[in-house]
Amino acid sequence: MFELLAYERFRDTPSVRFFDVTVDTSNARDLVIHSGPAVSPPNDPESGAWQFYLHPHQEDNLLAASGGRTFFLVNLAWDQPFHIVRLESGGDILRIPPGTFHRSISDPNGSVVLNQAVRQEGVSLVREFRVYNSAKIPALMAATHISALKPQLHGVEPLLQAA
Repeated sequence: MFELLAYERFRDTPSVRFFDVTVDTSNARDLVIHSGPAVSPPNDPESGAWQFYLHPHQEDNLLAASGGRTFFLVNLAWDQPFHIVRLESGGDILRIPPGTFHRSISDPNGSVVLNQAVRQEGVSLVREFRVYNSAKIPALMAATHISALKPQLHGVEPLLQAA
């Protein structure tokens, strides 16, 4: 399942803090900047259905460097398949395993997230960043239908469920 990883603050000077946020197995770095309350990937323009990324050969290790972002995670192999996880600047690193559907919504002022990804050798970024429409995947649609099954919330206010 997903994990929340702590990291170490190793030095403080006046008005400055230093953190070691290294993910030892990472072999790729992505910096993802959302301007304003961005949704990634965006909802399907025709039906409004939620859309998700799923990386078959990549583990994500996400750290909010600025602002906050709420992640919606679905993994049909988990006992509880639907989780909503809140990342805030200065919080834990969110580890999302390969094969997990995920999408995110930034705070009204946006967010900056560092992903220290772990990509399998020979990975194709085109295949890893495909978008999946929940309206076309019945099991995904069923797992995210909030009235049918309550998601597990992690650092999120219950009212956010309707987002």
